[in-house]
Amino acid sequence: MKVFHALLALSVAAVLAVGSARAVELSIVSGDTGNGIKVLREILDRYEKESGNQVTIVAMPSSGTDQFGQYRLWLAAGNSDVDVYQTDVIWAPQLASQFVDLTEATRDVVAKHFPSIIQSQTVDGRLVALPIFTDAPALYYRKDLLDKYGAKVPATWKELGDTARLVMDKERASGNRDIWGFVFQGNAYEGLTCDAFEWVVSNGGGHIVEPDGAISINNARAAAALDMAKAWIGTIAPPGVLAYQEEESRGVWQTGNAVFMRNWPYAYALGNSQGSPIKGKFDVAPLPAGTGEGARPAATLGGWNLAVSKYSRHPDAAIELVKFIASPAMQKYRTLKTANLPTIQALYDDADIARQQPIIPHWKGVFLNAGPRPSAVTRNKYNEASSQFWNAVHKTLSGEGSAADNLADLEATLTRLKGKAW
Repeated sequence: MKVFHALLALSVAAVLAVGSARAVELSIVSGDTGNGIKVLREILDRYEKESGNQVTIVAMPSSGTDQFGQYRLWLAAGNSDVDVYQTDVIWAPQLASQFVDLTEATRDVVAKHFPSIIQSQTVDGRLVALPIFTDAPALYYRKDLLDKYGAKVPATWKELGDTARLVMDKERASGNRDIWGFVFQGNAYEGLTCDAFEWVVSNGGGHIVEPDGAISINNARAAAALDMAKAWIGTIAPPGVLAYQEEESRGVWQTGNAVFMRNWPYAYALGNSQGSPIKGKFDVAPLPAGTGEGARPAATLGGWNLAVSKYSRHPDAAIELVKFIASPAMQKYRTLKTANLPTIQALYDDADIARQQPIIPHWKGVFLNAGPRPSAVTRNKYNEASSQFWNAVHKTLSGEGSAADNLADLEATLTRLKGKAW
């Protein structure tokens, strides 16, 4: 451990060598889930010790939708109180004009990251955010319960429904009356866009809006995927799932009251933490495929980045803070503490990570099935397009109209939103 800390100090020395000659006060806004804020504070404590600067965390709700709305308000007002924003992978095209161009300042480090992730944060040739971890969801499953009833990990959504019902019914019959078959993110927010995007893509229903700008969501395969999910509500999924975000899903799962869960990597470390009722009892697999032509496993590409506000009073110090947090040493520290997926390619072969977080190397298989939401093609209109999508999905799951009718209405709404071009 002493060797690790010595190497850690050396690795960040270069980042901080050009730090401010005079201490400054910085602020960073984050709405991380799980123990993410705690770990960020630990990273910032090290930065403060090394740099002499002080950093305050402005905590936000974990809902990305709420964060994005607040970010836009602050940036539109030219708020100089926030120096660094933690941003979702989909926000770069929408907020690029409000952030400092990091291209020159990060030229010495960008090659260490996955090129596709760097590209996702590059808008009109300007790198507007530096990645700190990437994300791709997986299917969490109770391996002890599947073994107990001789069930296999489901490869399709139909198999998931059947297996969830089988195990749930048998467990309830034996006295475990609080258990459900499957929990996911069903609230009307960006998280539902992620879940439903996976259902639709995995069933061969397209990508809502295709790379060429065509609106593709109104089709039979997409409608079938939503009808499938609607049938889960109140059968294998609790009725309350319609209000669940990530943490509500994890709460049910981690107390031992679900057979399956769809969630992001952060839930893995927490599920195996000391005192967790399901510690050592679960594993993860790629999300299931749909059925029929074009069906395949699909996962929504996620991830979080750091951007410097163009209204910051200390942009140079803010840039160095971003580089510090995104450095290999700090990404390794975060991965060991949270199981977040690093964006530094070399860390997937790191011996400490493989030993302490063995799931990370295996998550490559999940990551290979990950694809982006249509934020690049819809650009500044993505947030509105996504909100229309998740509302149509939520109406369907809630029994307010059929999937076919709701998707037909959605197509008309997106067509008006698009106008002559995205």
